[in-house]
Amino acid sequence: MTGWRRSLSVLALCTTVGASSLAGCGALPGGAGGSRSTVTVMTWAPESTRATDMPGMPAMAAAYARWVNARGGIGGHRLRVLTCNDHNDLIGAGACAERAVKEGAVAVVGSYSLYGQSFMPPLEAAGIPYIGGYGVSAEEFRSALSYPVNGGQAALLAGSGRQLAGECGRVALVRPETVDGDELPILLDTGLAESGRPPATDIRTTEDAGEYGAQAAAALRAVGAGTGTPSAGSGAGPGCVSAVLGGRTQTFVDSFRRQQGTGGQVRIASVLGSVGQGLVDSTGGKDGPYEGAYVTGWYPVAGDPRWQPMRDVIDTYAFDDNRIDPADAGAETTWIAYTALREVIESLGKDRITADDLTRALDGGFAVRTGGLTPTLQWRFQDMLASRDFPRLVNRRVTYQVVRGGRLVALRKDPVDVGPTLEKASLSE
Repeated sequence: MTGWRRSLSVLALCTTVGASSLAGCGALPGGAGGSRSTVTVMTWAPESTRATDMPGMPAMAAAYARWVNARGGIGGHRLRVLTCNDHNDLIGAGACAERAVKEGAVAVVGSYSLYGQSFMPPLEAAGIPYIGGYGVSAEEFRSALSYPVNGGQAALLAGSGRQLAGECGRVALVRPETVDGDELPILLDTGLAESGRPPATDIRTTEDAGEYGAQAAAALRAVGAGTGTPSAGSGAGPGCVSAVLGGRTQTFVDSFRRQQGTGGQVRIASVLGSVGQGLVDSTGGKDGPYEGAYVTGWYPVAGDPRWQPMRDVIDTYAFDDNRIDPADAGAETTWIAYTALREVIESLGKDRITADDLTRALDGGFAVRTGGLTPTLQWRFQDMLASRDFPRLVNRRVTYQVVRGGRLVALRKDPVDVGPTLEKASLSE
């Protein structure tokens, strides 16, 4: 085959299959960015497990790659996205990180894993930045090579405490009995305490249980079946049961409804990631169990027009991929993380991008703008949180939401800064 015919064949194959899937599509002859190297990154998340699954995150990453590559890449660089299933276990997380090192990834972007103690050491040894993790492992907010785009579970729980303090009487928290789960009541209680409210009743359980009848009954007893008790600076309110069990939250709510019966008023509460618009829709919308639920999130509500660019990409490049829910916090986090990656690469203007290039730019104060979905993000020393537990937590905003008429809507116009709350919460003592 002559050289020009081979070039046309490669171009046709890359266009048909999707450049992000083919290592040989990084430099298309004569195309945009033909003289610039392919940028390889990885996105991982658990899929097909008995606990929390996040298949929409790698799916969103693949759609993002198809989109930018159709536009000539990022600053002329083709984007190659590797995906990996960490299987929600320690070994799987480490294996994904080792594969990222082996295949020359310059960053891990927009990913979810509980096992930072397993995936961060291989990345740190290879100098690979972790950009925009979901925020469920402590290492994401401590490692010098982690660049979080949200406040993780810490910000959500501290924010939820502040939100529920103004809405509820007694509060019970149902959460996993894990090392990371042990931090949740400390954070929630710190938020409650700022308004003079008593600590929540802590109800621990396994993350992958098939039913939660005993825990639901305990939660109802703890909140007095809705007979809110006044405390300093606050009037009585409904009892609130906060369930933070990730993908198993719906299983708990099913058990909760059976236990509650026709008892007094009790409000469900949770955080984004455990409850989202997709779950509200699939369980009956305004006639379902989440009507009236209080939810704390990181970002604007899913219906906010600032999400429209992401929705357009999903509609065009992942229309038939039912793994992606545009209202899911995981997909939203991956979108924001890849926005950060794109901005940094475009700012470099180099023919070859390395992991060191990315970390130098991010450590040097490069300002990432996300179209209002987050505050401007920077990871300089002066941007760090005055907390030994979460120093890398630079986005301290949370949003208060409530389910009304089957839709998650903003409970207040402006986001809330929970930085001062987090600085009071000590997990290390």
